[in-house]
Amino acid sequence: MNILVCDDDHAIVDAIEIYLSQEGYRVLKAYDGLEAIKMLQEHEIHLILIDIMMPKMDGMRATMKIRETSGVPIIFLSAKSEDVDKILGLNIGADDYITKPFNPLELTARVKSVLRRYTQLGAIAEKKNHIFRIGGLVVDDDGKEVTVEGEPVKLTPIEYRILLLLVKNPGKVFSIGQIYESIWNEDAISGDNTVAVHIRHIREKIEINPKEPRYLKVVWGVGYKIDRE
Repeated sequence: MNILVCDDDHAIVDAIEIYLSQEGYRVLKAYDGLEAIKMLQEHEIHLILIDIMMPKMDGMRATMKIRETSGVPIIFLSAKSEDVDKILGLNIGADDYITKPFNPLELTARVKSVLRRYTQLGAIAEKKNHIFRIGGLVVDDDGKEVTVEGEPVKLTPIEYRILLLLVKNPGKVFSIGQIYESIWNEDAISGDNTVAVHIRHIREKIEINPKEPRYLKVVWGVGYKIDRE
């Protein structure tokens, strides 16, 4: 399993890597909240250990951002021991809280416990809760429903699949060829404007002003993306 460790103290990250590697886990490293979010988007992560006090984006804000799109289990690491900090951390979506300095045996035990709960219960819930939110845009892949600011939007099956591809990867730019090959499962045809037509129709349905889109953006000469809020 892959565990992302995020702390601005490189020595702590390296120490945790040693402890967890000895237990057979693969450890990925980040040193601030923004980097952690980027790593989560680029890799399959099964658990996040994240410090609270960090530069650029702290652990609290990073967790709130992660919880908008992912149910990956999160354990907070912090020098703070006050109950109010623990309660706040748990309320915004953390699964557990470990106070520094910590015992390596306790750390690995907590990791195993959270992963065990996740694989037995959380993974099932995750499969039943494929809901992707970007601001007021919500795509419910279980019910195959799309809403914008609470109002239902009717898309064709192809339009829905294109939108789902983009909202699953917020901020990632897809070329027309990549979109075509992902949706139609065949090589893109040079000069074919099929994707552009579908994109235009999606914009007309999800954007208040399609000429100044809030969600579905074009990156000129490259492709399309769903903007992060």
